[in-house]
Amino acid sequence: MKRFYKDVTVAEVKGGWQVQLDGRGIKTQGGQQQVLPTRILASAMSSEWSKQGDEIDPGKFLFRDHADFAIDVVAADRETAITKLLAFAETDTLCYRADPDEAFHARQREVWDPLLDHLEGRMGVRFQRVSGVMHRPQPKETLDRLREHLATLDDFTLAGMTSMASLAASLAVALLANDDAINDPMLLWRDANLEEEWQAEQWGREEEAEATRARKGEEFSAAQVFVTLAQARS
Repeated sequence: MKRFYKDVTVAEVKGGWQVQLDGRGIKTQGGQQQVLPTRILASAMSSEWSKQGDEIDPGKFLFRDHADFAIDVVAADRETAITKLLAFAETDTLCYRADPDEAFHARQREVWDPLLDHLEGRMGVRFQRVSGVMHRPQPKETLDRLREHLATLDDFTLAGMTSMASLAASLAVALLANDDAINDPMLLWRDANLEEEWQAEQWGREEEAEATRARKGEEFSAAQVFVTLAQARS
C-alpha cells in the first residue's frame, strides 16, 4: 500500500491519546477509534507511521496489532481474555521438567527455579513443578490468585502479556517480563527457550531454527516494550 498521508500528529482525545494522520484519528482493524492509554505509547506509535516510506511496510509496526487486540478483543470480553491467559499457566514451560535422572533436569532447576521462586514470593502462590510429559494441574488456589491478579490489569497490559505468554508458552514469563526485579527481559526470553538452547549445545545450531527463534525474540521484546509504554504515566 502506498503512503496516503503527509502529517502524523498525536492528539489528546476522550479516554486517552490518539495518533492522527492528516488530522484524522486512526481506527483499529475492527473499526473502532484507536485510543491509547498513555501519551508515550501514542508518541511511539506515531513515530512508526512517520518513518514509513512511500510504500507502507506492515512489518515496521511493532505496536499496532497489540493496541488493536487490546481494544477489539480484550476490552470486548475481558473474562475470556483472562481465561485464555490462565491456560498458559496450566502447561507453563517453566513448570515442566525433564526426568530427574537426566542432565537437562539440573539445568532447568538452576535456571527456572529462581524465576518461579521470585514469582511465587511476589504473588503468594505455589507452582506445581512436573517431571516428564504427563500433565498435572496447577493448584486451584494458584489459579484463583492468578486470575484475581490478571483482573486488576488494564486491557493493553493484558494484550501485551497474551503475546508474550504465547511466544514463551508461559504465563510465568509474561508476568515476570515487566517485573522491576528483571533487569533484562531478553535474558528472560533466553531462559524461556532453555530447551532449544540445550539442544543447540548438544547437537549444534541450525540456521533456520536460530532465525525463527530470533524473530520470535523480537516479537517478545516488542510486546514487552508495548506493556511498558502502556503503563508509563508522564
